[in-house]
Amino acid sequence: MKRLLHTGTNETYLDLLSLVLRVSIAAFMLTHGLGKLNLLFSGNEIQFADPIGLGATFSLGLTVFAEVVCSILIGLGLATRLASIPLIITMLVATFIIHGADPFAKKEFALLYLLIYLVVLVVGGRKFSLDYLLQKKK
Repeated sequence: MKRLLHTGTNETYLDLLSLVLRVSIAAFMLTHGLGKLNLLFSGNEIQFADPIGLGATFSLGLTVFAEVVCSILIGLGLATRLASIPLIITMLVATFIIHGADPFAKKEFALLYLLIYLVVLVVGGRKFSLDYLLQKKK
């Protein structure tokens, strides 16, 4: 049976799909994180959930780090796998602690993000990433 696509072509498609996934999920998460970043630096009293007892300001800071800094890193494909870990933790906390008693509909978005970040953790940045360029230089 004749192969319709060559292995190299399949790899290129996977590389492009990884790029689209990384940039898209980074942009989507930044819409959540930038508002929190503004809150963190607003100078106003921080009123934010403290799900694991670290204090509202520290919890907000960790969330901003994950949703803004790590999202940018994932979008660029820089330290991609490492950057996915804080986002996985953030989505686990959002799903099972913040929305733990809520109906599934409230947990659904955090679970979808969680699944995507798990894929990013496993797949990494692939060919169209700064990770790849830096590794290639070594």
